[in-house]
Parts: sequence; C-alpha cells; structure tokens
Amino acid sequence: MSAASVLLEHARVVRDDGVVARSLAFSGGSVVEAAQGELTIDLRDHLIFPGLINAHDHLQLNAIPGLEHDQPFANSYDWIDAFESHRRRPEIAAAAAVAKTTRYQHGGLKNLLAGATTVAHHDPWDETFDSPDFPVRVVRRYGWCHSLRLGGRRDGVPPRYGPEVCASYASTASDAPWIIHLAEGTDSVASSELSALDAMGCLASNTVIVHGAGLTKSDIDSVIGRGAAVVWCPSSNVGMLGRTLDPHRLASAGRVALGTDSRLTGSRDILEELRTAAKQSDLSHRELLRLVTTDAARVLRLPAPRLEPESAGDCLILHATHDPYETLLAARRADIRAVVRGGVPMIADPDFAGWFARCGVDTRAVVLDGRPKLLSASLARPDVIAVEPGLSESRNA
Repeated sequence: MSAASVLLEHARVVRDDGVVARSLAFSGGSVVEAAQGELTIDLRDHLIFPGLINAHDHLQLNAIPGLEHDQPFANSYDWIDAFESHRRRPEIAAAAAVAKTTRYQHGGLKNLLAGATTVAHHDPWDETFDSPDFPVRVVRRYGWCHSLRLGGRRDGVPPRYGPEVCASYASTASDAPWIIHLAEGTDSVASSELSALDAMGCLASNTVIVHGAGLTKSDIDSVIGRGAAVVWCPSSNVGMLGRTLDPHRLASAGRVALGTDSRLTGSRDILEELRTAAKQSDLSHRELLRLVTTDAARVLRLPAPRLEPESAGDCLILHATHDPYETLLAARRADIRAVVRGGVPMIADPDFAGWFARCGVDTRAVVLDGRPKLLSASLARPDVIAVEPGLSESRNA
C-alpha cells in the first residue's frame, strides 16, 4: 500500500468553521498544497469531512450482546453487578470467547465503516493497535482508570479492574489526557463522584470524564474552571440510566467531545451517536461536528483535523444532498462514498476502484447494509466480517 499523490477536484470541504469550495490534494499520507497529478478524481456535488474522532470506545466489546433490562439503572455500578450475573449466558460466553485480537480488529472496523478514523480506547493499550493493518488510529498517549469504585483501593484490597485511581493519575503526563468513567448515574452515588475525585487531587486540565450524567451545575462549573473535559455518550446514558447530561455549557466552553461507548451499552456507530446527540440537546449541527472533530481533538490532545497542508489525510466523502451539516447528520454508514486514511481509501463505492489501484491497495468486494463496497483486503478478514452485522463478502465477487 502506498500513499500515491491524489487530487480531489471540485468538492466542498466541510469544517466546523465553514464550508470551503476547493480541491484537496494528498501525498505521502498527508494533505498537501497540490498533488502532481498522479490521479485526479472529480468530486463535484460531493462533500469532504475530516475523519471523525470517536472519543470513547471499548474496542474489544463491540460484539458482546447487551444486557436486557426493563428499568433504568441508578448508576453504572449497578449495571456492572447485573451484567456479571449474566456472563454465563451462552450468547455472551460465546462472544467473549472470540479471540481478543479479532475483537479489537472488529471494534476498529466498526468505527472505520462509519467514518471514524481516530478512536480513544478506554482500556489498556494492546500491541494489536500497532499493526499497520489496524483499521483506525488509536489514541496512544493517554492515562486511564476505569472508575472510582472499580479503580479504588479499599482496606488494602487492590482495584477490581484496571489501575488504581491516584497512581494512574500521578503516572500520566500532564500534557496527555487522563480518562475515567465518572458520575455515570442519576443517584447520590453519581452526584458525589466529582467532589471525591477532586479531593483525591485528580481533577485538573488533563482530566477527561466519561459520561458525567450525574454532574450537577456546580460540578460543570468546576470542570470548566479547571480546564477539564467530558466525553458525552448520550446513547449509552439514555439506554442504561434513562437520561443524559445537558452538554450546552460544556460545548460552549469547548470542553466536551462525543463518544459511542461500545455496542455493549452504546450506539451502533458514531453517525448514530450524532443523531442521538442532536435529539438529546439543543446543539446545532455545526456544533455537533465540533464534538467529533476539533473539540474532540482538543480534549484528547490531538492535532486538529482541519484538512489543511501537513495535516493527516483522513476524511470521509458524501454526496451533497442537503445543507452540508445536515448531510452528515442524516448519513448512514452505507451512504459514505469513501473513508480515507492517510490519503488512501479504506472502504469506498466500487467506482473508486482506480483510487485503490493507484495506491496499490488490493480490495475485496463486500456488501455493507445492502450496498456494494470495496474494502481494503487488509481489513477484509473473514473472522472479523463474520461478527459485524450488516457486512458480508459479496457473492458476486
């Protein structure tokens, strides 16, 4: 695979600060001022968006069946206890028995199919992510703890899962995000967690709180005042807890990003999460784009995905059918014409076959939610395709 010079002509580049009608050139994996004409693709009547950022996922959990429940849980700890009692169900045991490398690869592919080219994984780093064939960029510089109760040390008992809260925070560089599930609930347990975290000395400008459904108004003041941030996962919150936070003030301060959580509790993908976020808030479509691009990059200490010279050549391409921002909010993953990483298509409609060929990318014909696509052969692993609903190898290949 090579990042050949490619010129995308006559498209409109959509960013949170406006829409620019211009050509976009890739060379060497990055956006450049101009490509020397190795391949020119006419994209009139198309929109180009930066590759989306999913600010919260557990990549290995996306094929694990969810827990059915009739009533909302008061907090995530109650959900965890309930799920533990169902772990031996055959369908859960079978899904968990799939090789972890397959499950990681699947989680990455799930994101890529919906246009997310960068993902924050809230679990230990795995060497699988270092593979050049991993579908997405995984945020590398981060510290993490699961939550106060699972990561807390009590009476000499080590944490239930993951690193201990204070030790993890202390070992995380001050310019890297430190990520923790917090205030994931609607009861007093959840509403007391931010003050507890602060008392532990772990609330600072690099603290990234995931969920925050139980944050009070004064808690949000504290988050903004400290320069901390929240990753908002409304689908997971509404499904598990029955409600989610109001992100308006955090969004106005640029201190919130959007995450899907895994499918175990959250949405199908980042596109579905954007639609849920629109329903659960008064944020404009342009503001919602920020939550998966520039604001997400700020929260996670990443370069801004601006599609400017020297930035990563990650993008997704859609037909222009509505207002540009409405087009993204209305899109399903099968509607995406191409998802591009480093100037190279990873999955695209069949009429982009020449782009794959010019980049030296072998492809496999697949069907995604009823639509024919070409998928990079490096990503078309049968074991991964087998666990992704809506994706199959084409019988006409």
